[in-house]
Amino acid sequence: MEGDCLSCMKYLMFLFNFFIFLGGACLLGLGIWVIVDPTGFREIVAANPLLFTGAYIMLAMGAMLFLLGFLGCCGAIRENKCLLLFFFLFILLIFLAELSAAILAFIFRENLTREFFTKELKKHYQRNNDTDVFSSTWNSVMITFACCGVNGPEDFEAIPHLPYSSLEKAIPEACCQRELQSREGMFVNKEACLSGIERFQNQQGCYTVILNSFETYVYLAGALAIGVLAIELFAMIFAMCLFRGIQ
Repeated sequence: MEGDCLSCMKYLMFLFNFFIFLGGACLLGLGIWVIVDPTGFREIVAANPLLFTGAYIMLAMGAMLFLLGFLGCCGAIRENKCLLLFFFLFILLIFLAELSAAILAFIFRENLTREFFTKELKKHYQRNNDTDVFSSTWNSVMITFACCGVNGPEDFEAIPHLPYSSLEKAIPEACCQRELQSREGMFVNKEACLSGIERFQNQQGCYTVILNSFETYVYLAGALAIGVLAIELFAMIFAMCLFRGIQ
């Protein structure tokens, strides 16, 4: 009976580590996508030190989980106590780090509100100044998502217009509709857009557009994170049980 229990524990340990291996591969792939994505998301990450750091942390965590899943599978199948102990201690550190990151994300979630982004836009945005990272990033976001400002074109009323523009409330060129949503895309009617004709402007704010675009992925990422934490917890339990059961 004890041998059967140990054998069952070994294969359960292998199964959980296989899921950790897959979870690490997913995080690794997601981190690589965020950094090399050509659609403009890379510029957002590069412009925000917190996001930039987070992307590389995601890469590192994915690589570690990928490696640990592999080592855990090997330790379970070969019944190697050293590998199992190493796996348990390392997965415990990762588990605590992920839990701390989740708590910090919950605490600082107010920094992702509509009001926060509106305040930052009005404070730092310099319209078509592509030498400024903040402005260039916002322009890329507005072009990529076919949106304007955080809430809409009205966000730019308090932002100084370009010296050569005679319009007091001119919106930036990035808010003008394009045939193709990229910097190389041709304007539908640039002059009419800048003169204030709304049908040639993107009227929807970026906050709503991006929130709707990523809503599904946010819930998916949250579910994946909870699943990974649960799998890691069970894997640690099985690792310790298997460690104690090996003679």
